[in-house]
Amino acid sequence: MRYCCAMDTVLTARLILRPLVDADAAAYAEIRYHPEVARWLPTSQQGDPLDNALRTIAYFAQCWADDGHGPWGLFLKDGDEEGRLVGHGGLRVIPEFGGQTELLYALHPEAWGKGYATELGGVALRYGFERRGLPSIFAITKPDNLASQAVMKRLGMTYRRHVTYKDIDAVWFEIDRQNEG
Repeated sequence: MRYCCAMDTVLTARLILRPLVDADAAAYAEIRYHPEVARWLPTSQQGDPLDNALRTIAYFAQCWADDGHGPWGLFLKDGDEEGRLVGHGGLRVIPEFGGQTELLYALHPEAWGKGYATELGGVALRYGFERRGLPSIFAITKPDNLASQAVMKRLGMTYRRHVTYKDIDAVWFEIDRQNEG
């Protein structure tokens, strides 16, 4: 994988992965608060979507500052919709799980089934293992989110256990550095 431009911006075959900025907030809120996306995420839908999107963008920036990795915005690289934000994904440290690093992703339903989550996930795992030297990376999802679990399996992650995160039952998949790729 070629890491291009800034350390935290990556080009893939079909995506530009870059940190979200405040100017992305309206498009991000549209994705984050889409009913088909929100039903899979553990965070509250209370409050103003734009304000919440700005807070999330600031949180993602803080992840990058604190940990040297964080979630990216996923932007289409080519075609008629070049530059369109289609989701977020990447790595973040989860204090509730002993500071372990999570792979996370959420995409607009129009971007589902196109392989973008797997494309992002492969880049994020390599980034975490090669650039950050992480020993393992986990991902969680609701037990009935079979599409997300399929992405995790395609990435080489294996089911480890059930957990509770933010009062939600979740399944935990994980991959160790020596088993990656």
